[in-house]
Amino acid sequence: MRTALRMRLVAPSATLGMAAKAADLRRQGKAILDLSAGEPDFNTPQHIKDAAKKAIDDNFTRYTPVPGIPTLREAVTGYYKKIYGVPVPKEAVIATNGGKQALYNLFLAVLNPGDEVLVPAPYWVSYPDMIRLAGGEPVAVPSSPENGFLVTVEDLDRAATPATRAMVLNSPSNPTGAHYTAEQLDAIMAWAVSRGIYIVSDEIYDRLVYEPAKPASMAGCFAMYPDNVAVVGGLAKSFAMTGWRMGYCIAHPDVIRAMSTLQSQSTSNICSIVQKAAIAALTGPLDCVEEMRQAFARRRDLCLSIIRTWDKAFCPVPAGAFYLFPSLSAYYNEAVPNSTALSEALLTEAGIATVPGVAFGEDRCVRLSYATSDETLEKALTKMGDFLKNLG
Repeated sequence: MRTALRMRLVAPSATLGMAAKAADLRRQGKAILDLSAGEPDFNTPQHIKDAAKKAIDDNFTRYTPVPGIPTLREAVTGYYKKIYGVPVPKEAVIATNGGKQALYNLFLAVLNPGDEVLVPAPYWVSYPDMIRLAGGEPVAVPSSPENGFLVTVEDLDRAATPATRAMVLNSPSNPTGAHYTAEQLDAIMAWAVSRGIYIVSDEIYDRLVYEPAKPASMAGCFAMYPDNVAVVGGLAKSFAMTGWRMGYCIAHPDVIRAMSTLQSQSTSNICSIVQKAAIAALTGPLDCVEEMRQAFARRRDLCLSIIRTWDKAFCPVPAGAFYLFPSLSAYYNEAVPNSTALSEALLTEAGIATVPGVAFGEDRCVRLSYATSDETLEKALTKMGDFLKNLG
């Protein structure tokens, strides 16, 4: 069967692929310690579930406006006013089927064929494919573990060309947990404005930031430069709502209208029930989010205490999200020459599921998720340390 040429631009998700391999081994009866999951292991808070149940009982089950019901769009703007002190008009908001759809539709709305997009590496696995599908050309901007996987204005300037139309910023980052300060974001924004470069700021992990770092958002820059920046967020990570598929984008109303047109011809509105649940999440108490944040911070520190016993590993301290991205290339050998081989060996020989760093544009590293129990983390990382030691 012939498929479209554009499918050659897309690779299967490495994170989902590793999860599928781990699930297959479990079906064969093998015990797997899973450090590959990119979702919280907590349940969705009760008040959010209650709002969804009420929406069903109230028969709120019909089509809604494509960009979301007005009260949901206002809930997003209210969240940014409450958390970041930034006024955002509801006309600048669209609700999407997860952050992925927000990003994909945004790229389709702002990119023309041949537009280059700077993508700091390591990067989330889907950025390059989304950009290519939108007709753009992703340009990786390398960073290093020694610099905390943060890129500078100088790094971006070296990578920019006259064809550069946009850049992607992900803070806190998947896969590294790197987080830019408000001052660093302001410097990048000033550079982008001077070069006429559009910033796509992916802030899906915005509430999962650990002391001494402080949450920071490009929303303030959007208020000053609405033509130059879009903010993408969602409830999956901070509110433990991965399966609900609730994302959003904040952008110039003209961009939002373009995204709404695209969405009207693909999925239309997001689930009506989810919209009511999202309002409860965005306007309700945040103590549940804080409890999860503190648990993740404790788990991060537990993981780092074990990784520091691995004599050839180097792992920057992540300031946010729930991932560690240690550099393990000093353990590579003839049998295990790269991150793919290492992740496969860890899975098949040690029963530990990780994600190879090459999927994120950095072959020296593997991604480890600490969105699982303390017991699993301690057992898996101790076992992983022994495995690495035996590699020589």
